[in-house]
Amino acid sequence: MAEPTSEPTSTADPENGTAMPSTTLPTPPVAATRAHVREHHGDRVDDAYEWLRDGDDPEVVGLLEAENAYADARTEHLKPLRDSIFGEIRSRVLETDLSVPVRSGPWWYYSRTVEGQQYPIQARVPVADAAVRPVVVPDRVPDGEQVLVDGNVEAGDSEFFSIGALTVSPDHTRLALATDATGDERFDLVIRDLTTGETLDEGITGIGYGVEFSLDGGTVFYTRLDDAWRPHQLWRHRVGGDPAEDVLVHEETDERFWMGIGTSRDDRWIIFSLGSKTTSEVRLLDAATPEADFRVVAARRDGVEYDVEPAEDRLLIVHNTDNPDSDLAWAPLDATSHDQWQPLLRAGTGERFLGVDAFDDVAVLSLRRDGLTALSLLAVDPSAESGYATPVPVGFDEPIYSVGLGDNRERDQSALQLVFESFVTPRTVLELDLSSGERTVLKQQPVIGDVDLSDYVQRREWATAEDGTRVPISVVHRADLAPDGTHPGLLTAYGAYEYSSDPYFSVARLSLLDRGVVHATAHVRGGGEMGRHWYDDGKLLAKPHTFSDTVACADRLVELGWVAGDRLGLEGGSAGGLLVGAVLNLAPDRFRVAHAAVPFVDALTTILRPDLPLTVGEWEEWGNPLEDPEVYAVMKAYTPYENVAPRDYPAILATTSLHDTRVFFTEAVKWVSRLRATVTNDEATRPILLRTEMAAGHGGRSGRYAAWEQVAWEWAFVLDQLGATSRLPRVHEDERAGGAAEEPARDRPEV
Repeated sequence: MAEPTSEPTSTADPENGTAMPSTTLPTPPVAATRAHVREHHGDRVDDAYEWLRDGDDPEVVGLLEAENAYADARTEHLKPLRDSIFGEIRSRVLETDLSVPVRSGPWWYYSRTVEGQQYPIQARVPVADAAVRPVVVPDRVPDGEQVLVDGNVEAGDSEFFSIGALTVSPDHTRLALATDATGDERFDLVIRDLTTGETLDEGITGIGYGVEFSLDGGTVFYTRLDDAWRPHQLWRHRVGGDPAEDVLVHEETDERFWMGIGTSRDDRWIIFSLGSKTTSEVRLLDAATPEADFRVVAARRDGVEYDVEPAEDRLLIVHNTDNPDSDLAWAPLDATSHDQWQPLLRAGTGERFLGVDAFDDVAVLSLRRDGLTALSLLAVDPSAESGYATPVPVGFDEPIYSVGLGDNRERDQSALQLVFESFVTPRTVLELDLSSGERTVLKQQPVIGDVDLSDYVQRREWATAEDGTRVPISVVHRADLAPDGTHPGLLTAYGAYEYSSDPYFSVARLSLLDRGVVHATAHVRGGGEMGRHWYDDGKLLAKPHTFSDTVACADRLVELGWVAGDRLGLEGGSAGGLLVGAVLNLAPDRFRVAHAAVPFVDALTTILRPDLPLTVGEWEEWGNPLEDPEVYAVMKAYTPYENVAPRDYPAILATTSLHDTRVFFTEAVKWVSRLRATVTNDEATRPILLRTEMAAGHGGRSGRYAAWEQVAWEWAFVLDQLGATSRLPRVHEDERAGGAAEEPARDRPEV
């Protein structure tokens, strides 16, 4: 594939995205078409770009490189803006920093970062007094530090680096480290002696996420992936032994099921979990007898999901047997059937139970309540049959936020770490004293430089979907903005797998807000924000609700005056990229620009191919179009690649990674090729760009500076199209007083 050529035309004005005179504009690459017929249920489709699937084909790689060159040429004028955004992010991050130390046995564990280095350093120091947390200074190496893993050393010269497992043995003498240097999420395992520094094992390669030690540290359990990238086998390895002698503990033949391995907080139990998207099964093994058989806590029953938490002399179980939003039960420690489960707590109206963590004095229930994450404490009460007292909610006073348990490794803790954040409150680690209820801030994410966090406000709005359903929207913006219908906006959404797009703080997002962008998150159906029914009403045959909900949220932002109708952008990744593509087909006139990251835009082709990674397990999310003609018809009607129309679309940026095994790069390049061949855009003002990371995986580039560069590149394109490249003046106190920040959220439904 040749480099893109140029022809006389125009480029975009960096202030408003309109055409301005220029000498040349590069011509976009043109993908060849080749006949390829797909036929199912009497429907015959000629998929002319299906050949763009082989990442080893020089012609395919050449096209990707040409697309990258075209994207670079079309955005060359944005380099000053990219540099500015990158500089803003870097200037606001405390680059040399240290996490809150966490006690585990005789050590305090923590991670730290060093200015100029891409990856964190994982380390520990000895415990002198368990009641006294060590004093840590960000720019000073703690006394007595032992480095466990320096990501910068491990990565070496590799362009990509990620960790799939970092586990210390229960006796704290051995380390298991699994790393990936390509982005394909197959990891190579090394086991080291932390006393001598000796490497004990390095011959186990290509494993899945997670590695766990037996109680004595002499055995490890790990998973292997099949050709579809599904963890389907659990193996047992004797540390220092020949990997050829490893024992296959379990092979899962049901292609819907994945597996994961973990341990209980007291290291007594190894927990082996198997699950599809609708059904689960948990098995336990005494960590002191690694060669024994795992015990099934309750045999899988189709449609029943459950999680198990060992709690001293019993098991705590969150399950959905009788309630789609789940209940909490307890069972004997040696339980082998769901018939032994005893009711402990039922989810109330507006609640969705997610999981439970057990400590000596309390159990912590994680849940969703009225669309937000929440925690409730159940004190241990020996006089109660269940062993626990009435739950006590842990309250917070911000209108929208996220909260969860932090890193709590010991069962006998008298205080718990909680993690709290919102769009306007940086990630904050709190210590909650279980006796007094007192909360102490252990650390808040530093935000340095030219930032006053009171310059920003957050709010909750509500849209009404076409079927009358109320859809929540989380909004954050500068405090000095009024809803006058003039502002640029960026709407993000996901809406799949019951994943909730909860509020989080982002230093990078400040660069958008400081340019006047109103940032909104649409909590559309298909996610889990409002309970299990919210997910069920946005999957399978109800999947179109996800897309119509997004359009309703876009319209609501304009109706309320927070965003100008011609200055709204749309962003989503993975299944959220599917959302972006489907919404653009549904309502392209609502948006000025769209960014689809690692987008699942050729969904029907993928879900029709059980030989492709992840497909069979996805049938419980999307349906099985191979067997069901109704599912086929519904998917064909919303799959972005299948429905591109000859009309004007927004400017579009699609980003992908060559080594992504979750959503193949193929989907993005096919989609962009069809868009280019079909839509009626003026390429001068509304370009369609594809950018492929040639050394990355599903999460994009690794390393913090590389990630900042990537987000700066992407957002510079979006800001340019929204006409929002210049920073606004700083907000002053007198301008904030009595302004829009004081308005209540509109149309809040009763909950």
